[in-house]
Amino acid sequence: MQQVQLKNVHPPAPVQRSFDEVNRAQQEREQMINQANGEYNKVVPRAAGESERRIREAEGYALERVNEAEGDVARFRALLEQYEKAPEVTRQRLYLETMAKLLPQLGGKVILDASAPQFLPFMNLPVARPPAPPSGDRP
Repeated sequence: MQQVQLKNVHPPAPVQRSFDEVNRAQQEREQMINQANGEYNKVVPRAAGESERRIREAEGYALERVNEAEGDVARFRALLEQYEKAPEVTRQRLYLETMAKLLPQLGGKVILDASAPQFLPFMNLPVARPPAPPSGDRP
């Protein structure tokens, strides 16, 4: 294939304006193509990296959830084994462990047992002291 390149082409005056517009349009076309390629090269790799990051995060989250579930199953099986050996002791232990976690979160609440005949002796009330005598009234 051979190529012909013309140098110093001067179109006739009546078509000069049209010739210049065609040249300008070709230059604008090339500029737009270059801008589009630049945007493509900027956006597409970033989006690909972002999608890859999100996929890795999702895979990590899935692995974490599976491991937590397997740990919960192992903990439940161990608890079931103890429960089958001694149901009443295990039930009481679970109750006490649960109360040990929950009661500190209640703060200053008082919980009354319906079977307790009287609750005042169990409350930790501050002891009232008699007022101190005035310092200027000493004999």
